[in-house]
Amino acid sequence: MPKVLIISDTHGLTKEISEIKQRHQDVDAMIHCGDSELAWNSKELEGFHYAKGNCDFEAEMENEQVFSVGDVTFLVVHGHLHQIKSTLMPLCYRAEETGASVACFGHSHMAGAEKVDSKLLINPGSAHLPRDRKEPTYAILEWESLNKVYLQFYQVNGNPLPELKMETSLTAKN
Repeated sequence: MPKVLIISDTHGLTKEISEIKQRHQDVDAMIHCGDSELAWNSKELEGFHYAKGNCDFEAEMENEQVFSVGDVTFLVVHGHLHQIKSTLMPLCYRAEETGASVACFGHSHMAGAEKVDSKLLINPGSAHLPRDRKEPTYAILEWESLNKVYLQFYQVNGNPLPELKMETSLTAKN
């Protein structure tokens, strides 16, 4: 089963990013949705598909990344350029434009996921300064097929959050 790690809004953390990477060495890809406040070439960000956040000032960072793992295409943004605090529609439209079935974003520091038509929108929350809960979070997405997709949120210490999990599909009908 392909597996992707998603993290965001780490705001200067280094030890925690390294520990999460070490804990999940079995993933097929790693996504950071921005606001690491680290250098683009830092060892902590090595291996991540990274989107530049509003607190990132490295010229080498890009505002979005589009890539695929198997038959799933991902769009990675921070969210501040897509008005995600008001609506997710600009992000849905951008995912449609890029051919992505999964859009990962941060910025609001609020963990959650929503399916809009055949698009899965994932905010892993903040690994440093969560706004909607006390535990800092990240997420793991894995799938057997486009019809069997599993999303699990974790505390930064690695404990799963049973109330924050989702089973869905990446097709128009659930």
